[in-house]
Amino acid sequence: MIIDFNDLELNVAQNFKGGEKEYVSRRFVDENNKIMLGTLEPGASIGYHSHDTDSEIMYFLEGIATVLYDDGQETLHPGQAHYCPKGHSHSLINRGDVPLRFVAIVPNHN
Repeated sequence: MIIDFNDLELNVAQNFKGGEKEYVSRRFVDENNKIMLGTLEPGASIGYHSHDTDSEIMYFLEGIATVLYDDGQETLHPGQAHYCPKGHSHSLINRGDVPLRFVAIVPNHN
């Protein structure tokens, strides 16, 4: 199955999960997964939130990401991934001067 993000609707979320500025994404959603191609412009963020019923994997394509994860902080570069297991919390911040582009996958844990 091919997922062509170019054919998916562009979503713009202001202050997503309490973050700063806009989170722009194209999303494929079915009963098993949410698969998103996301962009955060410089200074934008996704607010700190918990994954109580699911997990999330973020694979970074462009830019440098700052991830607040539980009680720590991680810096990720293109080619690296961040994993937030079920029961943990995180936030994503673009503190750089170029857009942060990433693929995020949230499996449904039924």
